[in-house]
Amino acid sequence: MKTIIRVLLTALAVVLLAKLLPGVAVDGYVSAIVVAVVLALLCFIVKPVLVILTIPITILTLGLFLLVINAVIILLADYLIGDFAVDGFWWALIFSLLLSFVQSILFSIFDKEK
Repeated sequence: MKTIIRVLLTALAVVLLAKLLPGVAVDGYVSAIVVAVVLALLCFIVKPVLVILTIPITILTLGLFLLVINAVIILLADYLIGDFAVDGFWWALIFSLLLSFVQSILFSIFDKEK
């Protein structure tokens, strides 16, 4: 149940950010839920592989390269989902930063209700 609520909160964050950022577009609420599920799967499967493969550059940049990995995950989701569009790398980077920020706020609000 907690996972479903987290996916729905992430979908809400995707819709909000798509309305705020001109370089990001999502067609509807169902598409936002699909984006949330695909992002969760990509972060679960692809992101650990990318992190392990880029350990030297991540250490060299003191962890800032993880932001690039997050942007690549967003661009990969853009490639996989037809109803989700990100205009470029910089919009993906901004979207990933703001998505993490909004998710942390929404998840903390949800956890306080318990």
